[in-house]
Amino acid sequence: MLNDDLFPAIEPYAVEYLKVSDLHTLAYEQVGNPEGTPLLFLHGGPGVGIFPDYRRYFDPSYYRVVLLDQRGAGRSTPFAELEQNTTWDIVEDLERLRQHLGIPNWLVVGGSWGSTLALCYAVRHVQSVNGLVLRGVFLARPSEMEWVHLGGGASAIYPDAWDEFASFVPQVHREKPLHAYYEMLTSDDPNVRKKAATAWARWEASIMSLKPDQAAIMELTVGDRSIALARTECHFVVNEFFMPSGNYILDNISKIANVPCEIVQGRYDIVCPVRSAWDLHKALPNSNLEIVQDGAHSVSEGGMMSAMIAATNTFKR
Repeated sequence: MLNDDLFPAIEPYAVEYLKVSDLHTLAYEQVGNPEGTPLLFLHGGPGVGIFPDYRRYFDPSYYRVVLLDQRGAGRSTPFAELEQNTTWDIVEDLERLRQHLGIPNWLVVGGSWGSTLALCYAVRHVQSVNGLVLRGVFLARPSEMEWVHLGGGASAIYPDAWDEFASFVPQVHREKPLHAYYEMLTSDDPNVRKKAATAWARWEASIMSLKPDQAAIMELTVGDRSIALARTECHFVVNEFFMPSGNYILDNISKIANVPCEIVQGRYDIVCPVRSAWDLHKALPNSNLEIVQDGAHSVSEGGMMSAMIAATNTFKR
């Protein structure tokens, strides 16, 4: 990750755990100003977890930043667990965490899946959200899922990476490899799970950046992080992100019409194409859309980093 434009490296002033069900315990940390304006950061994936550099996008003198490892991700337990792990379980986790911390309402920031989660949370708990900053918008519509995980969308732009991804499953499933991956990622054999997770994470990491980024690919594929990312994300995709309908977010957008929203979108985002950000912006009257002309999906590439910081700083005014 490029670090020159970020705020200086910072360590949490608190790392704590919150039990949210009979099965799941969530890890969360806080950085910045304990008396500052509360801000909730939502990571992508689902399943990616918190990276230390995520702390550095927010002015530590102004914001009290809460960074959460969602169910099954990062330091939360059980690791890579799929049971009791749905969009709406996590939405209620966020509200439970807000109440636990005694925060009246907060600015909610999320990218990719984090943008989906932020919007769902705002729809269900609009009184808890005083603003949204979203990057790489994903509205969890069937067409968006098909774009990434079926042939003919992102695969038309990255046929080499897609061929590697699809070739991991038996020939009969290669045009639509999603369910074959799900079987491997939920296998009882840890070696099968790991190999499938590495292939899944490599495909995603390969299409995130405008320019090839081997460091980013290694970051997502080496070690156990790929297990949580691949298992959880595949689980959500197979279940259509647990949405009540195919256009749930936009169908309910009137509920958050008064919530100010800053949207940062890379022009060349292949994971979450700009169409979704545009549709959201047109439907949300109190929104501002910044299309970063040299940006893709990665927040650390091109002008994405500075645009995200500028979007967050907007709420300081």
